Amino acid sequence: MAFPYMEAVVGFMILVYFFETYLDFRQHAALKLTTLPKTLVGVISQEKFEKSRAYSLDKSHFNFVHEFVTILLDSAILFCGILPWFWKKSGSFVVLAGFNEENEILHTLAFLAGVMIWSQITDLPFSLYSTFVIEARHGFNKQTIWLFFRDLFKGICLSILLGPPIVSAIVLIVQKGGPYLAIYLWAFMFVLSLVMMTLYPVLIAPLFNKFTPLPEGELREKIEKLASSLKFPLKKLFVVDGSTRSSHSNAYMYGFFKNKRIVLYDTLIQQCKDDEEIVAVIAHELGHWKLNHTMYSFIAVQILTFLQFGGYTLVRNSTDLFRSFGFDTQPVLIGLIIFQHTVIPIQHLVSFGLNLVSRSFEFQADAFAKKLGYGSALRAGLVKLQEENLSSMNTDPWYSAYHYSHPPLVERLAAIDESDKKAD
Repeated sequence: MAFPYMEAVVGFMILVYFFETYLDFRQHAALKLTTLPKTLVGVISQEKFEKSRAYSLDKSHFNFVHEFVTILLDSAILFCGILPWFWKKSGSFVVLAGFNEENEILHTLAFLAGVMIWSQITDLPFSLYSTFVIEARHGFNKQTIWLFFRDLFKGICLSILLGPPIVSAIVLIVQKGGPYLAIYLWAFMFVLSLVMMTLYPVLIAPLFNKFTPLPEGELREKIEKLASSLKFPLKKLFVVDGSTRSSHSNAYMYGFFKNKRIVLYDTLIQQCKDDEEIVAVIAHELGHWKLNHTMYSFIAVQILTFLQFGGYTLVRNSTDLFRSFGFDTQPVLIGLIIFQHTVIPIQHLVSFGLNLVSRSFEFQADAFAKKLGYGSALRAGLVKLQEENLSSMNTDPWYSAYHYSHPPLVERLAAIDESDKKAD
């Protein structure tokens, strides 16, 4: 008797849902607390705390509904045989369009087109509610309905433009790869990631946001001086108009080798009146670069990608696996989808491990900024970002350990203060 792979996958998906819902309830209980953590008393104003609490509870209620609908739809698609049914229907569409159904690339593209339409239909109500109800209610949403749908349209156009050649290449590699399939797939994805990291900030990101050079002045001089002192090869310093869509703030850097760029959200500049706070945030980001965190993360992703493709090559010819999900044939894309579902237990363990490493990196980057003399400014900057973004002040330790790639503010401030005590 063949192993019931599909039933096992659906069963584990439901178990994960119940576990994560349990964590959500723990977090929801923490969000309902009416007092600040001791570390934040006198640091965060009561007004900001109440606003943060209301915002977090709204998002929590929304998350319960969204996750329930998601697990319901995903389980139904697998358990009710909708996946093989839709694959057959997409083949019929290929024939209707006058092409050969046996052409797997065309069949796959027709299938993905249908999936994209389905995803837009099911995701749109949640996106609209999140943006124009929750985010608007708490003063974050700044985009109009026209801008929302314009961004959506641009995203769909990019998918139509970039998706077919990438998918076609993957199908061809799997068909022709032979015993070195995993290596070929990994090499292709490696090159693709480098190309996308190069093109995204130059060609794709400007389609959605406006990037302008940071004006000459004290802030620019301080950031350039900091970058120079660390031998960071800063080539361009931009401000992005994040305020056209949201009042949330952020900063990031990107680029290869000697061509690094730093981007500041205009909301960050507006919210942090003290330039030292912004420079401290940049010092934290440069800490990631100086300590090679970005390189380590990239290498880890490449190793995991290779291992995933290696695992895929071991199961892609399993007739029992495909039949368990209702397929008589073994299409490349379907094999990848099924494989992703079968390794869900491992993916969750890996994700948890990566979160632990990421949190460790954040503490190290904070310590790096503090070592440069930005301890007080970084502390003030972190508090300001927490307040202005209305981030959760009370977090459940289990929930944050499982979900957060960044430590909660309480833990980061405690680590900064602890280093002060050790110095004393």
